[in-house]
Amino acid sequence: MSLKLPRPIAPDLHPIATGNYRIATPAIQELHELVIRCLRYRTTGALIHGASRIGKTRAIEYVRLPLAETHPKITTYHAQAEHKPRHAEGPFFSNLLEAVGYPDPDHGSNPTKRIRLINKIREACAKNGGGTVILFCDEAQRYDDNEYEWLRDVHDHLDRLQIKLFTILVGQQDLLAIKIAMQCAGKTQIVARLMVDELAFHGIRNAADVATCLIGYGQTNFPRRTDWSFTRFYLQQAVDAGYRLVDDAQVLWEAFAAIHNKAGLAGALEIPMESFTRAVEIVLKESELQDAAHYRPSPQLWIQAVRSSGYVQARVATTRGLSELSSAA
Repeated sequence: MSLKLPRPIAPDLHPIATGNYRIATPAIQELHELVIRCLRYRTTGALIHGASRIGKTRAIEYVRLPLAETHPKITTYHAQAEHKPRHAEGPFFSNLLEAVGYPDPDHGSNPTKRIRLINKIREACAKNGGGTVILFCDEAQRYDDNEYEWLRDVHDHLDRLQIKLFTILVGQQDLLAIKIAMQCAGKTQIVARLMVDELAFHGIRNAADVATCLIGYGQTNFPRRTDWSFTRFYLQQAVDAGYRLVDDAQVLWEAFAAIHNKAGLAGALEIPMESFTRAVEIVLKESELQDAAHYRPSPQLWIQAVRSSGYVQARVATTRGLSELSSAA
């Protein structure tokens, strides 16, 4: 019989409780490989396209973490393109200034903002001892042609300072259509600089993908350099007795498949990361008080967690949005 040890931190401080954590998925691993490939081959631009709320924003933050450890001289930024009724140079550069950490991004003329952006990036490169920058532009389908041109101008300016900027455009499926439209319009300078490589980002598509993600909960420890994995924090006695979340990979996949089919959702099952993590979190939190050496989450608990994950609502909303876009076209 295993002893119930005191946990190292209060439950409300754990990443599962705060939602501030990242678990690797096959798609995230593919994104990381693409970024490394761009660096190796000096491909200065790539675009990542995928359905809404499938986990692209979380993927950006996940990929930045190992890059900081394996490539400490590389400076990385995450810019979030904003929806706006009109596209203007000032707000565009204010957004980038905010991304690079400038304290007063909205103040100053447009030329001043450009110079501040370049100088801030140059200072960061000098501090890190390198001349390479990766800029992740999230929701990049919101940019118009002028904004892509301004982004290319930033590339050119930094290049003159011997700073190499790699831009990773991340957005919904219509981001690929933007690339095709630019190719047809002969805007080769933008495509050749910002959109060379590409990757179709996807959700969790089979039981093997589920297993990969669940393994992450058993291999990610918090606090770091302790033996308190995410799973063990909630199910200490069960884990010490041999239980692993990955044991239930097939059960969880079948629970999502059942609700997908029951709801009559179109297309193949592809689980967004948000719905997946919410289901796992529900199971861990609901299992906490039942923890024992013999305890295992029941199939019924997994089914209830999937029902409460918001998967059906997210898929219905996404499908409706795509249908409305098709009708408008």
